[in-house]
Amino acid sequence: MNILVTGGAGYIGSHTCVELLKAGHEVVVFDNFCNSSPEAVARVQKIAGKSVSLVKGDVRNREQLESVLREFKCEAVIHFAGLKAVGESVEQPLMYYDNNVLGTVRLLEAMEATGVKTIVFSSSATVYAPPQYLPLDEDHPLAASSPYGRSKMMVEDILRDCYRAHPDWKIALLRYFNPVGAHESGLIGEDPDGIPNNLMPFVAQVAIGRRERLNIWGGDYPTPDGTGVRDFIHVVDLATGHLAALQTLTEPQCFAINLGTGTGHSVLDVVKAYEKACGKTLPYIIAERRPGDIAEYYANPAAAKRKLGWEAQRGLDAICADSWRWQQMNPNGFKP
Repeated sequence: MNILVTGGAGYIGSHTCVELLKAGHEVVVFDNFCNSSPEAVARVQKIAGKSVSLVKGDVRNREQLESVLREFKCEAVIHFAGLKAVGESVEQPLMYYDNNVLGTVRLLEAMEATGVKTIVFSSSATVYAPPQYLPLDEDHPLAASSPYGRSKMMVEDILRDCYRAHPDWKIALLRYFNPVGAHESGLIGEDPDGIPNNLMPFVAQVAIGRRERLNIWGGDYPTPDGTGVRDFIHVVDLATGHLAALQTLTEPQCFAINLGTGTGHSVLDVVKAYEKACGKTLPYIIAERRPGDIAEYYANPAAAKRKLGWEAQRGLDAICADSWRWQQMNPNGFKP
């Protein structure tokens, strides 16, 4: 199958491209490189031993999208392209709605114009309201708390409306929990610009010596060790989840599925596992809680196993070992 992967040079997109190529698909990456690097695509090709078609472009450009879908005879789209920093979305909401929501509308218009009716969408567990029960299943109430999360909710609604209007479409909405880790080759991994927004790359940068210490936001939560608990999923498991979703879309349907492990790990669990991986003690301080953070957050992944035949295979030790290998081999990420 010929597949357009928007945002395919990004963290999750690049790992998914590897799995698509391994499964025998032809991949077209469409990316504007605002928070990614063409080097990631070069390394995807090295890992897979297969070539990728790479187009620089913006998902808000409908005409270019139509041209690419036609030129490469694309049969399906996996849509990663989007801004993803929660804090930045609070400061610049219009930028997030423009890129994430309007960009998706333009993509869907291009798909409609070219007869492409299959899409796997990169959604997020941030669409859920603060937990009313745990683990979180797909029926849990939705109520995103940031413009980033709301942009994902809006796109989910748009895609559901699109399916109601066009019941011959095939749509999967994948709600990620906390993607972490790196490809076992050490060639691709998470490469954040500036100060990382997420825990694992921050821990990795402390381990490699780029940062002095880790700030742990809150040590008095009602959890076993007082630090926040999250569902950390290996990025390669997440990538295989996209492949499983694509393989499930053999007939018209629209569904939302959690991609998580079902196991919660605390921030201190992650620090200890990373210390084991890198063989050194990592300095940290316990700081005040951040506004809006919650104590525990983890998935019920039963629907993914039932619907997609998929479940996470890699645990926290493998996550940290792969992350450390990537960090050691690429101390400055994809930069020289």
